[in-house]
Amino acid sequence: MPPTAKPQPALLGQPDAVKTGTRSPDIEPATVLRLPFLGGVLALRASYRTQRFSRHAHEQYALGRIEAGALGFRYRGAQVVAPAGSLSLAQPGVPHDGGPAVPEGWRYQMLYLPPTALAEALPAGVSLPHFRPGVIEDAALADLFGRVHGLLMTPQAPSLAKQTRLLALLAAWIARHGDDHPAAPPIGREPGAVRQALAILAERFAQDVRLEELAAATGLSPWHLARAVTRHTGLPPHAHLLENRCRAARDLLAGPDSLADIALAVGFADQSHLTRVFRARFGLPPGAWRKIVQDKRRCPR
Repeated sequence: MPPTAKPQPALLGQPDAVKTGTRSPDIEPATVLRLPFLGGVLALRASYRTQRFSRHAHEQYALGRIEAGALGFRYRGAQVVAPAGSLSLAQPGVPHDGGPAVPEGWRYQMLYLPPTALAEALPAGVSLPHFRPGVIEDAALADLFGRVHGLLMTPQAPSLAKQTRLLALLAAWIARHGDDHPAAPPIGREPGAVRQALAILAERFAQDVRLEELAAATGLSPWHLARAVTRHTGLPPHAHLLENRCRAARDLLAGPDSLADIALAVGFADQSHLTRVFRARFGLPPGAWRKIVQDKRRCPR
């Protein structure tokens, strides 16, 4: 499974290609991203053909999606195989090894999750879940994992979106496969906390607001707040953040600033990021919207 040696540190929020394990030409560089939330999460994507990892254990939960090939490893006294489309799992402290189960090796997406990350997706005071199988055959959960992992590996994606969707993944994983299946806290009605969170997102739309900041301001746990906002408004917190950015960009398109400057001013990573989100929201790219607005202003009344 994952390498016994720790990868070289990557910049926070910035993917970094590092060599793991041996220098064999059969091993492709692993792309690693350290995420500074939920107690510190490590996302990795790698491809191996001949690599064999010695027996080791992690301090974190290791959850991965096999994209191609198959991974074999000895776990809890049994030899198991994780084929393409499945999830591999190692609980903290449980020894395991890892190597190719087919000649072509395997390619996978991995998340290394501290126990504090799973605790955020649980009701207060509930003990951490126990997962016995080393391989999970759950196509829906694997598909969700792939989408969330892709988002986490996207540097320009808002932290709020990453945190919210990661917590949703953890909650689904725990509910579907944790031995005790602990229930999430009831949503209830928290209109005051939701209004306060929306006000912060409207005021600070150009910033990379984090879920724990909203939670601290409203007095709810991060996952509880994310679910409450979604329940009461129909949109998760990060969608409100993007909506506020799009509205601000739309207003600025009537002025002389360049699209690149507008994108940075309202909190997007660059002009292309603005264009993708703006078009999805308004049905036109910002350049076309600007032309309509400015042509209308030039028309005689």
